[in-house]
Amino acid sequence: MASTAPAFEGFQPDAITFLADLADHNDRAWFQPRKGDFDRLLKEPMEALVAALDDRFAARGIPLRADPKRSIFRIYRDTRFSKDKSPYKTNIGASMPWVDDTSGADDGVHGNGAYLHIQPGNSFAGGGMWMAERPRLEALRRSVVEEPDRVLAAIEDPGFLATFGPVSSHETLKRVPPGYPADHPLADLLRYKDLTFGRGLTDDEILSPSLPDVLVDDFAAAVPVFRFLATLRP
Repeated sequence: MASTAPAFEGFQPDAITFLADLADHNDRAWFQPRKGDFDRLLKEPMEALVAALDDRFAARGIPLRADPKRSIFRIYRDTRFSKDKSPYKTNIGASMPWVDDTSGADDGVHGNGAYLHIQPGNSFAGGGMWMAERPRLEALRRSVVEEPDRVLAAIEDPGFLATFGPVSSHETLKRVPPGYPADHPLADLLRYKDLTFGRGLTDDEILSPSLPDVLVDDFAAAVPVFRFLATLRP
């Protein structure tokens, strides 16, 4: 069923300015009187963008779930266990899990899926398996050792590499973990603590009404990696 959400018309330049100003004035006294501006400039356009992506994923047969009510991260930071008590994030982002017959239920932000991040000077689209839970990480390592050709077929797919470049990890171990061959040809992958990818987005792309089409093409190029990660069940 086609979405009934308002059409995405692109973010306004003031949206980028709002986030930059929020970084300089990250306190409730500044934000609360401008909450309506946040909703108008960022929250509502992001909801329209996510709805547009969901329509395009469905039309292309890509099992990424983009839900305006569930995909978008709150602007409010969880400061309970953080030394940084700044109350607001200085970006807006959305997570879109990969859900098909192989992957089963939505594993949340630490599962397999796509991610969109909008922040002045650091906007990007990407995805993968962020901060993987231990069983999924061990499944990745077993696959690297036992099925290296299948791993390489996914992460070295020409369309994927042309769009995103090589996969990476937000953190790597200093050594190959015990129980895995240190001299394995893909030893670098064995040291990964997750498997991610991404490419930067320009302000022109973010401000363009064609952003949903750009993003769905990007995420379509990542389908080989999404499909591979979906098979990594404990």
